[in-house]
Amino acid sequence: MTPATSRSLALRFPVARLWWGPGALALGVLVLLGLGPLLALLLNGGEAPAALWQDPYLRHVVRFSLLQAGLSMLLSVLLALPVARALHRRRFPGRQLLLQLFGISLVLPVIIALFGLVAVHGQQGWLPQLLRACGWQPGSYLYGLSGILLAHLFFNLPLAARWLLFALEAIPESQWRLARQLGLRGWSLWRIVEWPALRPQLPALASLIFLLCFSSFTTVMALGGGPAATTLEVAVYQALRFDFDLATAAQLALWHLLLGALALLWHHQSQLPPPRASRTPGGVWRPDRHTLGGRLMDGAALLLALLLFVPPLLAIVSSGLHPGLWQALLMPALWRALATSLQIGAGAASLAVLLSLLLLFSSRHLRLRLGHPQLAQLLESSGSLILLVPTAVLSTGLFILLRPYANLFGLGFWLVMLLNALASLPYTLRCLQPALQQAVLRYERLAVSLGLQGWARWRYLEWPLLRQALGRALALALIFSLGDLGAVAMFGSAELQTLPWLLFQQLGSYHLSQAAATALLLLLLCVGLLSLVEWLFGGRDADL
Repeated sequence: MTPATSRSLALRFPVARLWWGPGALALGVLVLLGLGPLLALLLNGGEAPAALWQDPYLRHVVRFSLLQAGLSMLLSVLLALPVARALHRRRFPGRQLLLQLFGISLVLPVIIALFGLVAVHGQQGWLPQLLRACGWQPGSYLYGLSGILLAHLFFNLPLAARWLLFALEAIPESQWRLARQLGLRGWSLWRIVEWPALRPQLPALASLIFLLCFSSFTTVMALGGGPAATTLEVAVYQALRFDFDLATAAQLALWHLLLGALALLWHHQSQLPPPRASRTPGGVWRPDRHTLGGRLMDGAALLLALLLFVPPLLAIVSSGLHPGLWQALLMPALWRALATSLQIGAGAASLAVLLSLLLLFSSRHLRLRLGHPQLAQLLESSGSLILLVPTAVLSTGLFILLRPYANLFGLGFWLVMLLNALASLPYTLRCLQPALQQAVLRYERLAVSLGLQGWARWRYLEWPLLRQALGRALALALIFSLGDLGAVAMFGSAELQTLPWLLFQQLGSYHLSQAAATALLLLLLCVGLLSLVEWLFGGRDADL
């Protein structure tokens, strides 16, 4: 929406009294939770830059954090290019199913996927057993840098492939017709038609993957394998929970904040509007569609993607359905962890949606009624504070800030819920913002003419339009909280165990049969709750 449009709307719509109240309340909570921990870090960090580079181990941690994120970004983008080209060039049975499976990686809890990787690539996994049966000893490659890269490829290759596929599908049909007329093939087709469409998307995609890999606490925690493969987030956790060295933890957290802020700035500087796929029925007819070299390359790329992504998903289900499943499901610890996860997830999702609505109600007034889109955007951006202050940094600051005044492990339940709510806030904001804005743009004058205010306005106008968006926001926040390991690892205890934390402990102690049951239960819980929430909040009048 342009500033001129916002100013014209501001002249037509009446200004509600106390419009600033909800946003001020939510902003106050976010500022308090953000600045308080940061102040605690600054006061306890000492001479962070000097201290960091005097210790070889700490220098290694910073370098490894950047190395694993950079290599993961590079491999994900390079391998996604041929996969995206193959998906664009070929139409085959199961193509749509494969794309839907790729979308699962965006919502699949990390710890569940890690169990699938262990079941496939661990010492007793499918692939090592197959290789040993063929007479080759593969060794242990799942832990350390190679395992981290493998896990990052599992999550980021589908994301990158879908992103680049959308960019290819956004190429106009006229360009493909012209390429056929000119007889373009191979390198010429890539250089003249495909590369100009893909090149603008690469910086934004690369920066996003780097940011995701730089803050991958769960992956490195599970597959790091020791001090040689430790990132900043894991080092912060170890300094707090094992060494109880608050100064070192604060220094590392500040460095993580600095480097993460630079990565986030890079992402924002390179961000472009997402590409829009063309709606050509049956797809475009590419001139290189029937070449032998293209078929071989596409087959190899798709086979690589399938072998990397599909077996861990199958392993999650097949390993869970073992003969000892019923006995494993009867463990009291499993059901206590389930109850705790549901309580934390429900509370975190509700709080994230509530804070999002408070921010958006006020930002909507700023944008549409007062004609200040920049201020509205600034207010909404406060909800993305967690992207600048990652969970590890925020947890460290809260740990240092509250330690003199409270029993942190006694408050672990509430702190984990709060941190999960803040981590979900950027996604709930993105779900709810378009629906709230459309409610004003399309029905404001009708609501004013009918005198709809307060509860009546919410019941007859806001609720029908927001119902589906609220369901999606709640489902995303709930799934995110159910699969989170970072916050509960920092504040968890013997009395506070969630399903991801229990699964992590079972994997660490090699109780694979119990871990299989826990992973299957967590997967079914995520899928079931996602479907249930979307069904409860769906409605025929949601698209009015």
